[in-house]
This record gives sequence, structure tokens and C-alpha cells, in this order.
Amino acid sequence: MNAARRVVVIGNGMVGYRFCEALVEGGAGISLTVLGEERHPAYDRVHLTDSFSGKTASDLLLATAGWYEEKGIALRTGERALAIDREKKFLRTSKEGEIPYDTLVLATGSVPFVPPTPGKDLPGVFVYRTLDDVEAIRSWAKKSRRAVVIGGGLLGLEAAKAVHDLGLETRILEFAPRLMPRQLDDKGAALLARKIAALGISVHLQTSAAAFVGEGAVSQVKLASGDSLDTDMVIISAGIRPRDDLAKACGLSVGERGGIQVDDQLRTSDPSIYAIGECALHKGMVYGLVAPGYDMAKTAAASIRGENAAFTGADLSTQLKLLGVDVASFGDAFNEAAKSPNVASFEDVRAGIYKKLVLSADGTKLLGGILVGDASDYRTLLGLYKSAQALPERIEGLLLGSSAGAPAMGPSTLPDEAQVCSCNNVSKGAICLAIRREEATTLGKLKSCTKAGTGCGGCIPLVTNLLNAELKAAGKSVNTNLCEHFPYTRQQLFEIVKIKKIKTFDELVRNHGRGDGCEICKPAVASILAATWNEMILKHDTIQDTNDRYLANIQRGGTYSVIPRVPGGEITPEKLIVLGQVAKKYDLYCKITGGQRIDLLGARVEQLPDIWKDLVAAGFESGHAYGKALRTVKSCVGTTWCRYGVQDSTAMAIRLENRYRGLRAPHKIKSAVSGCVRECAEAQGKDFGVIATEKGWNLYVCGNGGAKPRHADLLAADLDDETLIRYIDRFLMYYIRTADRLTRTSVWIETLEKGIETIRDVVIRDSLGICTALEAEMQHLVATYKCEWAEVVNDPEKQELFRHFVNDKGGDPTVRFERERGQKYPDPSSWEEVPSSSEPAPKEKPGAWVRVAAASDVPANGGIAFKYGDAQIAIYNLASQGRWYATQNLCPHRNQMALARGIVGDAGGVPKVACPFHKKTFSLESGECLSGEQYAIQTFPVKVAGGEVFAHLPPAAELAAPEHACAREKVA
Repeated sequence: MNAARRVVVIGNGMVGYRFCEALVEGGAGISLTVLGEERHPAYDRVHLTDSFSGKTASDLLLATAGWYEEKGIALRTGERALAIDREKKFLRTSKEGEIPYDTLVLATGSVPFVPPTPGKDLPGVFVYRTLDDVEAIRSWAKKSRRAVVIGGGLLGLEAAKAVHDLGLETRILEFAPRLMPRQLDDKGAALLARKIAALGISVHLQTSAAAFVGEGAVSQVKLASGDSLDTDMVIISAGIRPRDDLAKACGLSVGERGGIQVDDQLRTSDPSIYAIGECALHKGMVYGLVAPGYDMAKTAAASIRGENAAFTGADLSTQLKLLGVDVASFGDAFNEAAKSPNVASFEDVRAGIYKKLVLSADGTKLLGGILVGDASDYRTLLGLYKSAQALPERIEGLLLGSSAGAPAMGPSTLPDEAQVCSCNNVSKGAICLAIRREEATTLGKLKSCTKAGTGCGGCIPLVTNLLNAELKAAGKSVNTNLCEHFPYTRQQLFEIVKIKKIKTFDELVRNHGRGDGCEICKPAVASILAATWNEMILKHDTIQDTNDRYLANIQRGGTYSVIPRVPGGEITPEKLIVLGQVAKKYDLYCKITGGQRIDLLGARVEQLPDIWKDLVAAGFESGHAYGKALRTVKSCVGTTWCRYGVQDSTAMAIRLENRYRGLRAPHKIKSAVSGCVRECAEAQGKDFGVIATEKGWNLYVCGNGGAKPRHADLLAADLDDETLIRYIDRFLMYYIRTADRLTRTSVWIETLEKGIETIRDVVIRDSLGICTALEAEMQHLVATYKCEWAEVVNDPEKQELFRHFVNDKGGDPTVRFERERGQKYPDPSSWEEVPSSSEPAPKEKPGAWVRVAAASDVPANGGIAFKYGDAQIAIYNLASQGRWYATQNLCPHRNQMALARGIVGDAGGVPKVACPFHKKTFSLESGECLSGEQYAIQTFPVKVAGGEVFAHLPPAAELAAPEHACAREKVA
């Protein structure tokens, strides 16, 4: 390669970024320039929908601008290529610049296909492709009630999830006779449609839009059938088209139906120009998945470096999660190529699971398959398909999985050539080789070394299993220590606390650990102490996460939400009135939760005790929505009202919720009771769920909704009331004793050697002889329960813990709200990421010593904010070491005045604070971000004299200036 070879990339999407990464990995000798017309560097478009649930552009970034600079790449965001001059070898851009090139790479991707439907340009009609599209949709949704999504393919269902999660009544229109026609057969698509309909989303098949109409904005969709649908928003997601306009304009060869024609080296008809990703047409195929795009990027980079490389096509196998439903397909899923007579399928309508496997004619090879509702075995099945490995005589394990008791084939049986990570084409052999050569002995190192797990992330469980298996086979122990401060697992610490009757974190770390603790071990130990001794958690306030420390859920802007307990969802009119009165009195946003409760949002920290006082007086208790504890026991109306009910589900739900309220655990616990098999309370998606039968109750355990849904396993059937409660007592205490920190029951069961059978052995058959002890432990927790809100309301000293400022009883004046639909909500601009303007500060700066607090007013091993004019300073008392620190109170990651509420501790002896929002950690000495991001916070010298705390601070007016790190109002 020539020393000064100029390579220019048009397009900074996922594939363009992967090309840059692959090219610079090959060494120096190039000048690389990248144009991206979006204002953001490359981001993870696969997880675009996550931006509706709180993730921002920075969370989705594949690399920061600093990465490009570090690699010597000239990144030009917000700049579009307008024309290519192939003869003179330069391109003209939207910023009136001309960029010369020796080699040009087109990674222009695709554009949404928008049918020529009348009214498509009306306000309120959107496409779904970029972060800017997401922001526009989110903004429009604030004034909308209904949405129609055009397209029932992958992107259409993603868009439907987005608007449904925003609270809009959602309809999907699909021209084909089934959803996802390219990935699913009729049965799989029908099951997916039923699951989507169960979420309240209407699906209209074999339907198309004839026109969008409205005065000033879209208000109706006219259907080809002549019917119409009222709507406030339309999202068109009817497929994509290769973005080949630049190529056409400069005379490159393109396909009849679009796409830039390329050879096996990804060269276009001009050997100086390459095309990769969704804009490229290779042997008549345009690939719309990220994994083939990554393969193209790698091949093009190698080819440009002069290496022998060829792209020979790609597998279209894919694993997705659509509206909470696992969907996967691989190989010859429709049996189109093989026409094999051997097709094995399994369908559980009640559980919502469908699996189909296409086998070779002799039944020895796996040719393809479809999975809906349960894709947990996708990676194993994909490996069997790609390796053409011979199948066992009995294949039921492939369909039913090991949890059903059938012989299954796990990752250890896969051949080395089996593909584990499809995004980056990483085989099992490559992963195992990296581990054996000791290049990668942790998941982080393994991801960095092999790129496995750095794409969509779907292969991470399999990668982790391979890592642990290889380390174990090599005779190396897998590090399961809780953190650097404790050489024990959570389970071992639980036993130490219980046997040695340890009551505080300080005693535990002094006798069985080292250092000052951190944001990992402190909350874990707090949970262990609560689950063992059931003392008031504010006795250990500074080792709690902010939610448990303030008995409420922290929300945007640093405010909190208040969720009173409503056992079983049953509430009297009088209590409903009180909730309305409290919400009105404190101007709180009201929202019905998914667990049949009412959420009151927007409370400032100093308002919480007063709000609880009103609620406790009306008979309410803490709902523990803030804790790793029992949240709710959801119920239907059962025999009380429902004509189908066979048991009183409401009464049982109330009984269970009142029994287990306040129960602390490794993770949150959710439950439900359904009065019949129609399952209106969705009990089979809970940590423990109960379904009524004619003979009693069926008990299900280890289910989970959320990002990775898991169907619960049946533990026991037809139980009477007392046996049901006895089994639940045992199950919960066994989970609390043995699960790792932050591990849901749905994940915990997968760590047990025999899964549900192990739980049956312990809970029902008492195989360990501990059932009496488990019941006694639960009874102790039940008998010693006290409402935490009431404890604060009745104790003036505890009320003093609920302050934002040490020197002002008022609240944070920087919290801002807007109003929409009659209620307040956080100002979106207050949640923007603002790079910190501060640098690690010298120990002495111009200023003066300012008294900030009495030493006794700063929580031991914790912090509190000090109001300094219009600025805010955080003061920390690391009492375990007798040291004091001061920093800005503003966390630069999300522009929030919250650092003083973070957990303090140390990392390798360096004192640090973890922001309560996203656990970004900062050195209390230097101010640098210890989480690896390019942030810094301002630090200030502190001294203590005569029981008073002083900080060396510049003038208040200087710190309050808009451009200063101690001020909320910052300039870009």
C-alpha cells in the first residue's frame, strides 16, 4: 500500500464504522476520512428502539469522536456527499468542500421505501430509520393518542413497539397474509400475531393504505378496502431501498431494482471505488442485516490493503426480539431448497411457543428452522446447521430443550467451526483458542480479542458458557468474587453474615474484606443484611443505592416517584380520592403502572416525608417499588366477579402481597394470581405466579417479562392454600440464599444444574434438609415487617436524611418541568449529555476557604450537596478513612445535580463516587472518570477544623457561570 494512500468512506453507519475499524487494524500507511450526514458518529441502529426507553445517542454510539481521533481518522459528521468526480478522483460535499481520494468506499446504506401514497407528506407521517426520526416520533407522540404503522416486517414491528411503549393505541397494517413473511411460516407468524394482539396492538393483514388524509396534519388512514382508521400519527416502515443515487449519478453499474453492483472483493465497476452494506448488490442480492455488512466491511478492508479476501455471500439467519417475543429463523426455514420430507415441529399454544426444524431426508443433518416464543437454543441450533454436524438419534431435545427432560445438545458438543457470533463471524474454535492462549480470561477481554458479542449481543450467553467451560477444563478457577473488596460470592457472604451474626457493612468489610467498598458490594451487602435481620434499611443508608436510601425511585431531573402499595390491585374509592388529593397538592404526575398501582412522579427529595405522611394517614404503605424486593402481586377479579373464575384470585393475591411485602432479595420480585387458565393476570411471566384450578392452585416459578422474557416453569399443581404458601416461602428463601447479586429468578434457575428439578428437590422433596429452616427464616421476616415510610414519618431524625442541601431546606432549583396532556413532565433538555468543561483540578486554586457544613451534618461514608450562591458543591465524608472531599454536584454524563447522592468507596485504593443515575464513577481526588469515558469533574480542597467543614472555593459567581461545571445551565 502506498504510504500516503487516501481512503475516503461515504457513510458512517454500523457498516461504515466496522470498515474503519477493520482498516486501521491492518496498520498504518493510510489517510482515512469518513463522512456521515447525521450529526452523531456511528451508532447501534439495531437497538434504535432502545432510545424510546431511556437510552440516548451516546448510549448507542459504537465509538466516540475521541476514538476516531485516536486512530487518526478524520471524522466529518453532519456532512453529505453531493457528487463523485471519478475522473479527477474527488467528491463534492454539502459543506462546499472537495475531498480527494485514491480509494473511495460507498457505505451509504439504504433509505426507507415510502410508497407513493397520497398524503405521505402530511405532518404526522414519519419513517423509522434514524435517531432524528426517533426524536421526531417521540415529540409528536406527546400530542397523540393513536398510531398506525405501515408494514409488518422487522422494522414495522420495531416501530410498533416504540409507539406502543409511548402509550399510544397502535395498529399494524401488513399487505402480506402474515407478519414477517420473509422469516416466519404461517404457524409462526400466527403465534406472533396472537402475542402482539395480547399486548393490545391490532394487527390488520392483507391490508394496504390508499391515502393519508387530514387538515394540517394526518388524522385518518384510508384503506384500499374502502374502510378508514382514525389516527394521530402514521409510521411508514414498508421496507428499504439501497441508497445508490451517488453511484448512478457518476455512472457506476447498478442493478435493475437498485443496488451498486460489486464483485467478490466488493469493487464496483470502477476499481477505485468499493461498496459495502445495504447499498451493495452482490450476485443479485442486497443484504439488509448487519452481519453480512460486517463481513463486507472486513473483506473490503483486506482487499484495499492488498490481501487476498473474498465475500462469497452470507447466511440470512437471524435472532430478534419483537415486542417482547423471541423470534429466530435460520437456514432453509421454509424447506424451499431441500424439499425434505423430514420436518419436526412443536407447538404449545398455552405457553406461546412454536418451533420447527427442517432435517435432511435421512434425518441426520439440520437444514433450517423457525423459533417463536422461545429462542434460547438458537445459537446451538445455528451451530449444528452451519457445521452440518450429525444429529443424535433422538432429536426431541432439539425441539423441547433440556428443561423438558429430553436429551439436549449444549455448546460443549458444537464443533470448532460452528459459528457463535454471526455479527462478526466468530467461530467456537476462535473463541476457545483465544481462551486457551490466555489472551482472554474474562468476558471483556474475550470480546475485545475476538469481537464476539460486540454486535447485537445475542451470543453473549453462549460466549460466557464457553469461557467458563474452557477455564474450568484448563483447571483454572472462574473468578466469582463479588468485587475487589470481598473475595467471596454473594452466597458465601450471605452465610458469613448469618452464621457470624454480622449486622453492619463496616464490620463485614473490616473482618472479611478490604478497602472502603464500592457501588457493587455496598448495595449487595445491604440487601443481605435486610434479608437476614430485617432492620430498618435507613440504619444503613449510605450503602444503599439512591432508591433504597430515599425509599423512592429516582427519575429524570433528580426527582423521585412515589408508589404506594395496593395489594392485589384492590383499592377503595376513599383511597383513590386520597391519591388524587396528594398528587394535586404536590403537583405530581400520575400514571397507572403495569402492576395495578398508581405512580406519583416528580417529587423532590425533601418533599418525600410530607407526601408519605399524607399517604400513611390514609392507610397506605410503602410499595417498595424502589427496592430489590417484592414489587406487586397482580391479580384478576377471579370468582369475585368473573364468570370464568374458579378460585378467589384477588383474595389470594392480597394475602401473598401482604405476606411478602418488604422482602429484600438479590433482585426485584414480581408475582401474579390468575383465577382461571385464561391467565388474565399473566402469572406465567412472573418470578412466582399462581393459577387457579378446579382443585386448588398451580404454582409457577422463575418467569420473567422485560428485555429477555422467560416462561415460568410449573413447580407443583393443585395445591391447597397452606401448601401453596409453604412452597412459596421455601422457594423465595432458597433463591435469596443462593442467587448472585442482581440476578432475577429467571436467570438463577439457569445456573442450577438441573433447573426446575433442583428447585423441586429442595422445595418439595427437602433434599437438602433445610425446608424447616427456610420456613422459619421467612416467618421471621414476615413477623418483623415494618412500613419504611411510616418509620420515617414517625421519626424526625430520619426525616433529616431527606435533604438536597445541607445548608438550605429548599429543593434543587435547577429541576425544570414542562406540561403536556394536563400534567408535568421533566424538561427533555435537562437530560442531555453535556461534556464536562472541567479538568482535574490542582490542589490549590484562587479562592477562599468557605464553611460548608458542620461535620456532623454530612453522612458518614456518604455525601450531601452544599448550596453556594447559584452553584452546587458535593461534600463527602469518607469516615472509614477519616478523609473528606468536595466536587461539583453536577454529573456530566446526564447533566444532573446528583453526585452527592452517590455511593462513595474506592477502586484500587482510589476514593471514588458513583453517580446514582448510571453508576459512572469519578475519582474524588483527581476528578477523572474511572468508568473509562472522557468526562471529568471539578474537585476542591477540604479541611475540617473544630467540627466544621471548609472547602477552598472560587467566588460563587464564577462557579455559577453558565459555562462552569458547577452550574446546571451549560453551554455547548
